[in-house]
Amino acid sequence: MLSRSSFTSLVVGVFAVYVAHTCWVMYGIVYTRPCPAAADGAAGGCVWPYLARRPKLQLSVYTTTRSSIGAESNIDLVLNVEDFDIESKFERTVNVSVPKKTRNNGTLYAFVFLHHAGILPWQDGKQVHIVSPLTTYMIPKPEEINLLTGESATQQIEAEKQPNALDEPVSHWRSRLTLNVMVEDFVFDGSSLPADVHRYMKMVQLGKTVHYLPILFIDQLSNRVKDLMVINRSTTELPLTVSYDKISLGKLRFWIHMQDAVYSLQQFGFSEKDADEVKGIFVDTNLYFLALTFFVAAFHLLFDFLAFKNDISFWKKKRSMIGMSTKAVLWRCFSTVVIFLFLLDEQTSLLVLIPAGVGAVIELWKVKKALKMTIRWQGLRPKFQFGAYNDSEKKTEEYDAQAMKYLSYLLYPLCIGGAVYSLLNVKYKSWYSWLINSFVNGVYAFGFLFMLPQLFVNYKMKSVAHLPWKAFTYKAFNTFIDDIFAFIITMPTSHRLACFRDDVVFLVYLYQRWLYPVDKSRVNEYGESYEEKLKKKSS
Repeated sequence: MLSRSSFTSLVVGVFAVYVAHTCWVMYGIVYTRPCPAAADGAAGGCVWPYLARRPKLQLSVYTTTRSSIGAESNIDLVLNVEDFDIESKFERTVNVSVPKKTRNNGTLYAFVFLHHAGILPWQDGKQVHIVSPLTTYMIPKPEEINLLTGESATQQIEAEKQPNALDEPVSHWRSRLTLNVMVEDFVFDGSSLPADVHRYMKMVQLGKTVHYLPILFIDQLSNRVKDLMVINRSTTELPLTVSYDKISLGKLRFWIHMQDAVYSLQQFGFSEKDADEVKGIFVDTNLYFLALTFFVAAFHLLFDFLAFKNDISFWKKKRSMIGMSTKAVLWRCFSTVVIFLFLLDEQTSLLVLIPAGVGAVIELWKVKKALKMTIRWQGLRPKFQFGAYNDSEKKTEEYDAQAMKYLSYLLYPLCIGGAVYSLLNVKYKSWYSWLINSFVNGVYAFGFLFMLPQLFVNYKMKSVAHLPWKAFTYKAFNTFIDDIFAFIITMPTSHRLACFRDDVVFLVYLYQRWLYPVDKSRVNEYGESYEEKLKKKSS
């Protein structure tokens, strides 16, 4: 059976192998081996870029309700860029006519053609095109009202926009269309074409050489939920912002893999909003900062696992609550559950929601251990039994109760006042939403005050030996990593500020650890002292 230290070493080793493998895979994505024969000027086996001939190109964007077209019928030209320069970035906004079929929850497609100037796309044998839906289906955001008066400034507008029930998905307009063309004069090896790029390539035979036509790409990662617009039955025109920028081969391959990853998440049940949080990490972040984010996220995952492991190990062996604030444990459990319910009500990303849910389950288990609770079932009815505290634990409880008494004079009026103020001035979806928001605002704004009982117990006992310092250390690392993620992953502002609040709490704990020297006669977190261990070994 593996010891704890060897198991941790195994986990760290697996983590190092995972990071090294991921770096190798990423290198294989961004680096493509060119055709060896191209250096000698030979044509055999190489696929040459058609753009190297510098043809005059034209960009045309059409819309239609059909997913495929054969000729110029039942389509609308919405954008035509003559003398299209692949090196020049641009952004244009056009108004698109919305057909009746689309207004009735139908789909509208955009056909983007890159073809020779002066020739219609379907008459050009060397044209390339790509298709993208301009509509998507999503459940509209529930209307927020003043719970006391029932007033809503957008009530009439929302009623017009949302003819269906709130739990039914309706058609939304994608107001942005982001286009890219791979501009590198890269010569591919025909025997080892990258599979990711190959599906976007169209080959033509010109004399004795094979050329690939311009690689046209639609950046689906730029389609964000914040840009979506509800399509109602009275809408006849909607704005569409078409933007273009050139793209390198390495970034194109990376972007293709990321789009495929987001699509896979949606196939596994991620909603449009959940996938949007992942998109935001890639679209709103510089590529170099994105690479840093990957390593930070990997270390966050490692520290999360080690913190959970040591925390569970600490509480599993915990036999005494000497020096531990039961009120602080209860408060952490309450806070974690409330935060989880709040994130669930806000439809937050699963990247934030899942760890919060796991943390809530662990905190509930800690409460059971702290209260020495046992559950016995009498048929279908549970019966709770609580263990007795010894004299030292009762002394700790006295310090704990004393700290809570002073704290209640400040905390309760602040929480109640904040809840009343939000009820009068802020709009909510329901009374449940107001209740959860009031609780969570109290947790976020004044939650750090509930760490004071443990600090007070540490002060009265002049010791911190009873705390789970291994788990604290890993959580401290994660707290500083969370500060970085607070600016990357979309989350409620109050949750973002709470990440920085935790920094202060850990710094105070570190100060107490430095302030109070180690007393080897005092019991540690497992209810044992260093001197007792020596006596057992000698006997």
